[in-house]
Amino acid sequence: MAQILGDRYEVQQQLAKKSGRRTLLARDLITQNLVVLKLLSFSSDFEWDDLKLFQREAEILKTLSHPAIPRYLDYFELDSAQFKGFALVQTYLPAKSLETHLKKGVVFSEFDVKQIAIALLEILTYLHSHQPPVIHRDIKPSNILLTRLDNCVDVYLVDFGSVQTLAAREGGTMTVVGTYGYMPPEQFGDRAVPASDLYSLGATLMALVTGTHPADLPHRDGRIQFEQVTTLSPVFIRWLRRMTEPSLDRRFLSAKQALQALDRPIPDDAVTVVKPFDSKVLLHKDANVLEITLPAKGFSPEIVGLTLFAIAWNSFIVVWTGFAVAAPFPINLFFTLFSLLFWGAGAGMVWQIVSNLFRRVRLRIDQKQISLSHEVLGWRYRRPRVASIQNITKLERTSKFMSMIKNSEGDRVEIKPRINIWVGIQKYELGAHSLLTEPEIDWLAQELSDWLGMPVVKE
Repeated sequence: MAQILGDRYEVQQQLAKKSGRRTLLARDLITQNLVVLKLLSFSSDFEWDDLKLFQREAEILKTLSHPAIPRYLDYFELDSAQFKGFALVQTYLPAKSLETHLKKGVVFSEFDVKQIAIALLEILTYLHSHQPPVIHRDIKPSNILLTRLDNCVDVYLVDFGSVQTLAAREGGTMTVVGTYGYMPPEQFGDRAVPASDLYSLGATLMALVTGTHPADLPHRDGRIQFEQVTTLSPVFIRWLRRMTEPSLDRRFLSAKQALQALDRPIPDDAVTVVKPFDSKVLLHKDANVLEITLPAKGFSPEIVGLTLFAIAWNSFIVVWTGFAVAAPFPINLFFTLFSLLFWGAGAGMVWQIVSNLFRRVRLRIDQKQISLSHEVLGWRYRRPRVASIQNITKLERTSKFMSMIKNSEGDRVEIKPRINIWVGIQKYELGAHSLLTEPEIDWLAQELSDWLGMPVVKE
């Protein structure tokens, strides 16, 4: 006689078993649909961390809605002579794991692996964009299901038993989980960020193209050496290397960035550009943010000349205004109002001097938005322009050219090189208000390209 759990679920077969846990295929006697039951038992080796992770999986699955992720159906406690513990019920996905395919000797081509990568990166983009962001923490072949239909594949991500939200991490300690060989270095140190899932995905793809567990492949300086046992294209090899960089600063920082780089790979002849010596441009980047601060122009012969003229001009206006105020009424009123025009010109010169000496331009890009602000002595005198990072369409690097506009001396005006980040119809410029050299423009363009995962379009 078939076993029935929770007065509703008829057990069909056991799918997996490990210490204190079982995964069962069952039929829902009410809907007649096949479902998956995950059981956590109060066995002799039970630990409270196991229950915490089990309950977290249930709570997070309740909030997720994606066709490639199992859907939460039910959660209940079991208390019988045969079993004491908890049960989580989720939808059944009729597909076999990548691990099963590997054990059967299935050979995955570069085209196959790219299709799988694209599907999983789209799933991760959904998870990491969730509020709060959801980190799977245990991506590996056994947790990825695959079905083939003609030339198409359907890919599913399952087993959220190790899942972690960034909110939970900020609110307390994390439990170190994952699978050796697929875990990034930071996860061993009790730390996981969205880019941690990218490392695990990269290691999983390496297992598909080599047929070897990542832990069994050679390692050098913490990097998995897979190139010698594959026939992949150089572009895809370079992409996989970046997915599995041990350092977070050199890895793709988001699933969207990795997906863009896979769709539009950097050319083979791309040259790495480093920060020019003695550049005063400040660059800060980590797993969550990239920030570029352009310094003020500083002193120049033009500013010195303008400063001397502004001192003379404003001194004259002070004297003029003094005589105007002292004149008889209503003449004093007329001359005082007339002097406001000169005060405006004087204030404009002072602002131009202060702006050149102290104005800094700050571009900030995080996982959600891009903003451009202008500051003078720490004061933002202009409201920052903010837009969603999802709407960035093009990264452009312009060259120096002579415009058709002429200056007061009749010479055509030289337009300096700059970087333009297009967000819809909005343009975020770097270099328009600061004298950036050509090497600085090249360096910043590459840093932005690497972080955003977008090619640089040269105009």
